[in-house]
Amino acid sequence: MLFKTSSIYTTSIKHLLHKKSLINPAFNLLTKPISSLKVVWRKDPQLDHAIEQDKPYKICSKVVKEVLNEPGQVIPLRYLEKRRERLRLNVKIATFLKNNPGLFDVYNDRIKPKTEPVRFVRVSHRLRNFFEEEKRIILKNEGWIVSKLCKLLMMAKDKVLSVDKLVHVKREFGFPNDFLVNLVPHYPKYFRLIGPPEEGKSFLELVEWNPEFAKSIIEQRAEDEFRLTGIRIRPNFYYKLPPGFFLRKEMREWVRDWLELDYISPYADVSHLDQASQEMERRTVGVLHELLSLSLFKRIPVPILGKFSDEYRFSNEFSSVFTRHSGIFYMSLKGGIKTAMLREAYKNSELIQRDPLLEIKDKFVQLLEEGWQERQEQLKSQREEVKKDRVLMAMRDRETDEQENRRELEGQEVK
Repeated sequence: MLFKTSSIYTTSIKHLLHKKSLINPAFNLLTKPISSLKVVWRKDPQLDHAIEQDKPYKICSKVVKEVLNEPGQVIPLRYLEKRRERLRLNVKIATFLKNNPGLFDVYNDRIKPKTEPVRFVRVSHRLRNFFEEEKRIILKNEGWIVSKLCKLLMMAKDKVLSVDKLVHVKREFGFPNDFLVNLVPHYPKYFRLIGPPEEGKSFLELVEWNPEFAKSIIEQRAEDEFRLTGIRIRPNFYYKLPPGFFLRKEMREWVRDWLELDYISPYADVSHLDQASQEMERRTVGVLHELLSLSLFKRIPVPILGKFSDEYRFSNEFSSVFTRHSGIFYMSLKGGIKTAMLREAYKNSELIQRDPLLEIKDKFVQLLEEGWQERQEQLKSQREEVKKDRVLMAMRDRETDEQENRRELEGQEVK
């Protein structure tokens, strides 16, 4: 179900609505309270699979982060084992290390000078090489990271965001771990840190508004289309329901009319808009679309988005937007976590709108796959050794049986 938004279509729809409103002044679907518009949530197996297939990568990333946060980036294996439940590992740490060779080295050392040696875990040489690659990719894309950070601030109502909240979402948007220390101070033109460096009291403020950064993904797409075809189209959402998904007639008409409203940029000043208005709904969808577009995987857990409700003027019921606009978003329940996903960014379960910073993930996955390949070869070699041992044992058993048979025959001949 794909809604077109050409100028001809817009004119005809507005004419039809105007004609009906003259006949029946009460007729206007857009006057219905937004809260009364209900759409039943429906599972999308392909988008759920997109989350599931990234699970091994995310688990490995968590364990790596855990080790990196330790003093000297080493930790006794038994200490790491105690954190297994928090890391959501369903196997023992020793098994995890065997299954993922290449990430860590295991060696013996003493926790205290006079104690018995125990096994320690440290970052491997190959993983350190990956960290160097990561730095290179971040440096190459520093301009893109700066623009992302500016965009997050420019959409906020006071152009200010809590440092704690930004740190909490850094992985969602691909910000480096040390972005507040090694990136922000290098761009005083755009950023200013304010407040004491205490929890909840430090903020990042936008210094200068860059008009180039104030173009949303949707507006940029409309400009690119004009440059390519010479046809100017108005910015609008790409709306397509998945196969087998249907809306009730009333909801279909509401969506059609809602798509004909003017696009409101997520960077526009909306302080004058009523929170319950259709225009504010339009703007909320625009902000959520922009946030998901700027994220690495074009998906963000809903609780994380909820942390920014005040800054981005989301209502208390903002999460209902994801089901009400099912042709734009999908809300996955995979893993017991509500995750908002941008439909247009995926084809089946594959991400087709790739962020340049995903090169880091690609390099990490390559490292993991090399380790998995080594593990498979190791297991294959072990199986072959076991098979050889069984063959040798069978041959020895056969030789033993033959020798015993010969001795029995010789004994019978003597008698």
